[in-house]
Amino acid sequence: EVQLVESGGGLVQVGGSLRLSCAASGFRFDDYGIGWFRQAPGKEREGVSCINGRDGTINYADSVKSRFTIAIDNAKNMVYLQMNSLKPEDTAVYYCAAESVFYRNCPRLGSENAYWGQGTLVTVSS
Repeated sequence: EVQLVESGGGLVQVGGSLRLSCAASGFRFDDYGIGWFRQAPGKEREGVSCINGRDGTINYADSVKSRFTIAIDNAKNMVYLQMNSLKPEDTAVYYCAAESVFYRNCPRLGSENAYWGQGTLVTVSS
């Protein structure tokens, strides 16, 4: 059974940093694309970053490029999202997701084959 559990959210001031963690189990990283998504209050969920566990390809949303970094630790079955230079508009619930690379490189919103964590709240205060 695939399970994803996020942690590391919290309250941070503008310009600060946080590292989100996603503990993954039930699948091999090299068979899955793993991504981070977020949903701000009153807005739709959006993709932030993803990594193809098979070939290492990484993608970022334009809004977080050069500020966020995604990484995986195969030995610990962990996925991380390092977030620097945080802005108020980064405030959201952040979700970890995984989907087999058989279907696509990165998890897709609305895909029946994607697995999701429960989310962790990040609040950036000004």
